Amino acid sequence: MSRFVGQSVQRREDPRFLTGQGTYVDDVQLKGMLHAAFLRSDVARGRLVSVNAERAKAHPGVVAVFLSGDINPGALEMRISSAAGSDMPGPPLRPLADSDVRFVGEPIAVVVAENRYLAEDAVDLLEVEYEPQSPLLDDLSAIAEEGVELVHPELGSNVAATMAVPNNDAKELLQSLPYSVSLELSQQRQTHVPMECRGIVVDWLAADNRIEVYASTQNPHEFRLQTAQLLGLPENSVRIISNDVGGGFGQKVYLSRDEMCIILASRLVQSPIKWTEDRRENLLGSNSARRDDILVSMAADDDGRIQAAGLQHFEECGAFPEMGTGGAGVAVAMYFPGPYRVPIVDWSTTSVWSNTVGRQAYRGPWVAETYARERVVDELATQMGMDPLEFRRRNVIQSEDLPHQHPTGPVLTDVSCSQTLEQAAEIIGYDSFRAEQEEARKSGRYKGLGLSLYVEPSAFGFGALGIEAATVRVLPNGTVNVTLGTGNHGQGLETTMAQVVADELGLDFDDVVVRDGDTDSSPYGAGTIGSRSAVIAANAAVNASQEVRLKVLQIAAEMLEASVDDLTIEDSKVRVVGVPDRGVTIREVARTAHNSPEALPSGLPPGLEATARFQAPPVTYSNACHACLLEVDTTTGIVNIERYVVSEDCGNMINPMVVEGQIAGGVAQGIGGALLENMVYDTDGNPLATSFLDYLLPTAADVPDIEYGHIVTESAVPGGYKGMAEGGAIGAPAAVANGVADALRPFGVKIRDLPLTPSYILGLLEPELLDR
Repeated sequence: MSRFVGQSVQRREDPRFLTGQGTYVDDVQLKGMLHAAFLRSDVARGRLVSVNAERAKAHPGVVAVFLSGDINPGALEMRISSAAGSDMPGPPLRPLADSDVRFVGEPIAVVVAENRYLAEDAVDLLEVEYEPQSPLLDDLSAIAEEGVELVHPELGSNVAATMAVPNNDAKELLQSLPYSVSLELSQQRQTHVPMECRGIVVDWLAADNRIEVYASTQNPHEFRLQTAQLLGLPENSVRIISNDVGGGFGQKVYLSRDEMCIILASRLVQSPIKWTEDRRENLLGSNSARRDDILVSMAADDDGRIQAAGLQHFEECGAFPEMGTGGAGVAVAMYFPGPYRVPIVDWSTTSVWSNTVGRQAYRGPWVAETYARERVVDELATQMGMDPLEFRRRNVIQSEDLPHQHPTGPVLTDVSCSQTLEQAAEIIGYDSFRAEQEEARKSGRYKGLGLSLYVEPSAFGFGALGIEAATVRVLPNGTVNVTLGTGNHGQGLETTMAQVVADELGLDFDDVVVRDGDTDSSPYGAGTIGSRSAVIAANAAVNASQEVRLKVLQIAAEMLEASVDDLTIEDSKVRVVGVPDRGVTIREVARTAHNSPEALPSGLPPGLEATARFQAPPVTYSNACHACLLEVDTTTGIVNIERYVVSEDCGNMINPMVVEGQIAGGVAQGIGGALLENMVYDTDGNPLATSFLDYLLPTAADVPDIEYGHIVTESAVPGGYKGMAEGGAIGAPAAVANGVADALRPFGVKIRDLPLTPSYILGLLEPELLDR
């Protein structure tokens, strides 16, 4: 029986975070440490004629100024590979801009000085001459056309990747069925804005030909792999230390160009170097996400049953995405049918380079198809004169449909799409809302209720991403250290993984300590990415705990002169079943295991620890339904969210409080994407949002209290867990957009583009308001 799994145990991490005692990269201080600052391009596309560094080199306190000729030779002959696969396709690898620049914010030079202030002053003394050229921006389909000038001349095309699975039957039905809707939608560029920007401290230990790196990363072992490749070192000569990490959301998965520069610079100056990204740099030069154009179509028969769908998807990868093209286009198409029965789909997806900051995975890469699908579902229901909830009821995948294979490939199992739909509708009071909405409209108030239903693929079981390792070590005093290959950056793994191990070993929660983030002490793992920790890391910890548990029972059986089958472990004590007074403590067993090898069962080695791994199935699916009740002020264009409900099925919950915290964080980011956040470029390729005065984030005033419902459908993995940490961000944009569309339905407007800013809404309403 579980004592801790399933309970809302208070997060162990929180006291140090709330009291300001966390240890982040900028807190690291090393003897003789120097500081770095970057000169970044203020031209989006052009020839780099010259860089004069003489004044900067002469500035007091400056140790070195490095240009491409100093830094790049250490990297140009290599091809970065990753745990996701070797020799990933992508643009040319160059830590610093060489003969040209390809986006505003691209690093051109790095200055190393005695402190950051001197380094920044010296950057201002660098003299750069450009020959500007017209950048390729925004119109994604136009960028992909042949004959257009190239972002990367070396690659011969602006198409980074493309794939299509045409279906003529779907095309015909979309034209011939009585009810058919097509929408041209766009999703704006967003960025991750972690509380802690990127940062790195590099300590080059020349005498040992070894390097130690303190990094703000969510993937320490991947960081080590790429650093070793960059420097031509064996991996055991590279140590990555990731202490507390102030969020990542995908922006800190891989080694960035900026971090490569600091690593290579440290080898050149033979001294420790720190670089801490400031917020302007983060907005200007850290990779972003979400920029997609979608033409989505859907058709239904007279009974309101979906018969066909079409998807033409373009995504912008920017100039230098991290790892490959940085996009998820094929996955967008594969998972487009989501929670619905869609018989046939005609689809294509294209990723294009552009002269903007590179694309990177961002929490909830499945937002694009969810937004497209849920918007077209609502519009098709409206065309039929059917309530959006009723339309979904007719098309949602039911339990009896499982396993259900989409025409795009994925096979759904262990989901509860119809149950979450009904639970969310019940909690928010869907039926009574329609009457309230009608009354509000009579008094000139425009309320709306938006639904968003989705399936979230998580914990992908391919390559290194599908494997996780855990080491469980019982110390001589009976306490336990657990080390994982994860990269905790806010998910609460110190708490949830301790709950799992404490239950498995029959220990008190306070006796278990979980650590990760040090590649010298933790087993190899693929970090925290793709909502994988509960499914893969937890089961690795369970497997290691079970090995340790068996050894505990074997030693205790010897000590108690009993059979292993007659023993149980509870409250940190091994007892004989039916004889509660006969037993030994875990501490006594541990002391024997470590200090009395002669007392151990024959053939059992000393010590009390185990390392085990878990291989995940190909995909584990969670699902949820979001319901958003809001009001639109048609005078100001302001959207006020009044209630927000999430019905989530993530299988068995290790810690319900952590689950709800993850939902809330994701919903907040999704609301930001729906209403506020926008990385805008002008026609010259200049980013117009380089501070929080321009890049607007949701505050407590924008995000209501989230109301939660839970459906539990166990997954096939031991423990019945599912990944879910990205779901809030996936479902929220569509729920908000559908709510706004519902509120403004009397005006006959179509919601197509995000974000739904007051000016955008007023632009839609202006003709109708003038008529009134």
